[in-house]
Amino acid sequence: MSNSADFPGTESSPAPRPRRVRPVRVLTAGIFALAGLLFFISFDTAKGTNIRTDASLLKLSDLIHERSRKNGELDESNGALRKDVEALAERDDGSTEAEDAKLADLEERAGTQELKGKAITVTLNDAPPDATAKLPGYPEPQPDYLVIHQQDLQAVVNAMWQGGAEGIQVMDQRLISTSAVRCVGNTLILQGRVYSPPYTITAVGEPEKLKKALAASPAIQNYMVYVNVYGLGWKVEDEGTKTLPGYSGTVDLHYAEPVD
Repeated sequence: MSNSADFPGTESSPAPRPRRVRPVRVLTAGIFALAGLLFFISFDTAKGTNIRTDASLLKLSDLIHERSRKNGELDESNGALRKDVEALAERDDGSTEAEDAKLADLEERAGTQELKGKAITVTLNDAPPDATAKLPGYPEPQPDYLVIHQQDLQAVVNAMWQGGAEGIQVMDQRLISTSAVRCVGNTLILQGRVYSPPYTITAVGEPEKLKKALAASPAIQNYMVYVNVYGLGWKVEDEGTKTLPGYSGTVDLHYAEPVD
């Protein structure tokens, strides 16, 4: 016997076909769910603040200056402890007067003790950002022409040593044999601390000899061209009698030889 579904026109209707879920709809729903999750995480992270402009978020430059400040505090603390140790050692170290005098001379030459004498100070500064060539025949300045570079500071320090400087201070730090004057971008990094221009370099010695050494330096002569053409800062001042602080940081030597 045949089923009535086999004949057209009967009252029986075919069984409903199961609905198929389209892959496109599933993908769309997943994307909306993921977007909602991201919005929730962003809100929870921001806690009601603008995470793009929140002033509480430290920039890299802020971290660098904060570390520089801490390094300065540690240098001061180290200097105070060194003085305490030296004071305790002087009570009864078993040395003779001649040995004490030799040690004091070595400490002075090493730059760990204060140095007092006649001094001059050289100040270098960046040119104005809108500077133009002041003399005919020179091109308009590139950005590098308007800032102080590492070689400019090194040229001043080297010329001062050549001029017989007994001691040199860059910014507020005394230089020693292991000191390195380095610039990163438009900032000076000296012994773990960061400085911005203007830069000051002070030397104790015979002022006239120091000035002659500065004037005779080929590197400084080249720098003076940029001073006259583009307005880089340059100033030499007599300081009269000045006392340079002793170096108070750590000394990291890989090799050492006794001084004759």
